[in-house]
This record gives sequence, C-alpha cells and structure tokens, in this order.
Amino acid sequence: MSWITINETKCRKDGICAAACPLGIINPPDANRLPTETKDAEKLCIRCGHCMATCPHGAISFGDMKAENLPKVNGRMLPSTAQAQAFLRSRRSIRTYKDKSVDRKTLARIIDIARYAPSGSNAQPVEWMVIYDRNNVNKYAAMVIDWIRYIIREHAEAVAGLHMDRIVKAWDDGSDWVCRNAPHIIIVHGAVQDQMIQNACTIALTYLELAASALKLGACWAGYFSLAVENWPPLNKALDFPVGNKAFGTMLVGYPKYKYHRIPLRNEPKIIWK
Repeated sequence: MSWITINETKCRKDGICAAACPLGIINPPDANRLPTETKDAEKLCIRCGHCMATCPHGAISFGDMKAENLPKVNGRMLPSTAQAQAFLRSRRSIRTYKDKSVDRKTLARIIDIARYAPSGSNAQPVEWMVIYDRNNVNKYAAMVIDWIRYIIREHAEAVAGLHMDRIVKAWDDGSDWVCRNAPHIIIVHGAVQDQMIQNACTIALTYLELAASALKLGACWAGYFSLAVENWPPLNKALDFPVGNKAFGTMLVGYPKYKYHRIPLRNEPKIIWK
C-alpha cells in the first residue's frame, strides 16, 4: 500500500505538493502522471503535513493523515499586521496574580495551542508537567529557596551582585519572589539525549506564553525555578520526571491582578546587514 495517496479527481498536477515537501519524497507530476512517492517515502516522511497544507484542492493524503480531516485555514481569523504588532508589543511578563485558580480545561487549551510550535524534523519531542495544586507550588518554591540559601552559603563569590539574598529575605518576610504567588507552574521537559530538545522546549514555552496572553491569562518565565530544577537534586527528585527526561523551561501561569495600559519603550534593534 502506498504511503502517499493522490485523489485523481481533485489533483490538478500543479506540483505544489512536491515543491513544498522538505524531504523531497514526492516526485513532481507531468502531463501524463500524477505526483508519486519515492521508494523511501514512508521511511523519510516526518509527517509535517506541508504537502497537504499547500495543496489548494485537498488532493493529497499520507499514512493515516487524511486531507478531509485537516481544518482549513480561515484567513478571516488571522490578525492583520497592526493587530499582530499590537498583540506582541503589549504582552507583559506577569509577576502579580489574582488569588484565583485557572480551570484545567483552560490550561490544557494553551498547551494544546503550544503543541503546534515548530520542532526540528517535526520531532515534537516536548512533554509537559503542570503543577496545578497551589500547595505543591508553594512546596516547590520553598525548595527553590533552599537551593538559593545553599548557593549563597557555599558559592557566595559566584553569585555576588545577583542580589539573591533579597529573594531569601523576601521569602522570610512572607513574599514569594520565586513563583510570585502564581497559582500554577507549567514545566516543559524531554529526553536528555535529544540534541534538539532545548530549542524545541524554548519555542514551545514561548508559544505557550503567547497563547496564555490571548486567553487573558498572565505568564512569566520562572528563571530561578528553572535553575533550581537543573542544579538542586532534592527538587528534581520531588518533581519525578520520567526516566531519561529533564526540565528545559518553566512558566508561571495565572490571572493577572492588574491591567497594563501602555507599552514601555525598548531599545532599537541592532542589525547587521550583509
């Protein structure tokens, strides 16, 4: 059975599918022949779906991915240039949250959006962990503080100037500067041996942050949490990632306590044109 299926009635022999295929596993059509697959098509195919996405006629399918099952791109739903610019520029890293949990369906929805983030060879290696219970968020934040205390005590010179002592003092005074009292934490993780996993996780978490903003949620990269997961065995053990996996990024998520009414200025981009 062929890996690639061409609907003879719908195909216009325009060759778009062959031109769009990043692996070159589709032979272009000619006047007397429909597009055909190469001998190693099934083995090489990365299931990116470019061939199906670019075919205007819905004439090509492969494996168990059928053209008729793919949602169509709705151009009316896409933002204009001005809308995209406004959305991206108005995004803020939220560090003050309402005392309100986000329902699981909404968190699952932003993860569902983020799974469409690009990954090398369409490997889709990113896995997700949601620290949903607020008690667990507080417990893990306390473990991050334990790590910071250890770093200050044992490696004071290395962290001089980073003001990590202020984070500990805030904690002792009743303020959480690690998780910012966010109700939830989302962690991306994956196989340590995967050479592309770090980039894939970073891109996926970026998608997640933007998706959160679109759903009126607030999000913020949790740098201290990520460093602690990487360097503090008690926290890593407590999170209990699957064997062979490690964390590659952490995001705080919740409802923003305040609205933002202006867009702060940023430095002009430094561009080298060649």
